[in-house]
Amino acid sequence: MDPLDRLEATIRARRAAADAGDSYVASLFAKGRPKIAQKVGEEATETVIAALAAPDTLASEAADLVFHLLVLLADAGLGLDDVRAELARREGVSGHAEKASR
Repeated sequence: MDPLDRLEATIRARRAAADAGDSYVASLFAKGRPKIAQKVGEEATETVIAALAAPDTLASEAADLVFHLLVLLADAGLGLDDVRAELARREGVSGHAEKASR
């Protein structure tokens, strides 16, 4: 199994059964979607800063961003397969054309 798929499964398992006092993932779900979305924003900002000022930390910051994005997706009842399906739908479509269609 791919590491992202394993992480997604772990996030879903912790959402369903973990105690918020014992699990960071469960604590995020307990705080709700606004807090989860805030964490995604913070991690996105840190990723941008790393890209510009500390490229040696970019992979680590990107991992944090992906992790929190997976938590947000799970909270919304979505997952990697939904993202894969959307990317497949967009395949072969110009980025400009795709954006104009929204």
